[in-house]
Amino acid sequence: MKILLAGSHGMIGSAVTRHLIESDHEVVRLVRHEPDLNEVWWNPDSNEIDTSSLDGFDGVVNLASMRWPMRWTTKAREKMSANRLGINRLLAESLAECAQKPQVLICASGIGYYPSSGDAFLTEDSPAGTSFLTSLNLNGETATAPASQSGIRVVHLRIPMVMGGDRLKMIGFQAGDGQQWWSWVGRDEVASIIEFVLRTDTLTGPVNAVSPNPLRLAEFATVATRALGIKPGGVMPAFIARAVFGEMGEEFILASRRAQPAKLLAAGYQFRFPDLADALHHENEGMKVAIASQPG
Repeated sequence: MKILLAGSHGMIGSAVTRHLIESDHEVVRLVRHEPDLNEVWWNPDSNEIDTSSLDGFDGVVNLASMRWPMRWTTKAREKMSANRLGINRLLAESLAECAQKPQVLICASGIGYYPSSGDAFLTEDSPAGTSFLTSLNLNGETATAPASQSGIRVVHLRIPMVMGGDRLKMIGFQAGDGQQWWSWVGRDEVASIIEFVLRTDTLTGPVNAVSPNPLRLAEFATVATRALGIKPGGVMPAFIARAVFGEMGEEFILASRRAQPAKLLAAGYQFRFPDLADALHHENEGMKVAIASQPG
């Protein structure tokens, strides 16, 4: 397949690019600089894209996003919302106008669409929450309507915390009572899921790109420290998490989301790394290989 990929240089995007190329797909990157071979120019900040180069792709994958600030001030919220809506709307509207439209558009979303739900299982049919994070994901998904209305199959990957890159430095600690459920997924698992979704015509709308085995935070921290061979990070009281990280601490550290990949499993997807220890061992080994292969 010929795939157009936005966000190809990010932590997730780099793994997706590598996986798709190794699986014999042709990958063309959306870039902000002067485009080279196998690149297409765009500037979502100014709502511009080279529409003349968008025809003829089999699929489009959008993983592009700004780096989120730690504190979600009013100004930060406005910037995050404008970024998510602007990117999704620009792609959806531009692809809808193509003479040769792609068969599928996959856009990254998040499990923050769902509210903190204690021990309840969350599937793609679960209702939305009422927080800013919910509205960010919901509005981002809604912004792709022009693509679906033009006949393109649109999939919203609701992604949890991804095990990879610098994220591994921030795991191994506990917060609150440690009983909240943490959903997660391996970085290379996301790449495999994306390829599966590209090929699976029956998948449409929201898809939870999560491991089928979420863990309570206390167990998550124990498994992670053992798998990575690091010291436990201690326990952060809930009031400190709220004081230091504000709303982000409430949504990403203290919230309990026990998400399940119901649609992926029903479609026949087989997880490569369903267990946290295996996913972390795989990622850790991959990082060692990458470091060893660097010159000098």
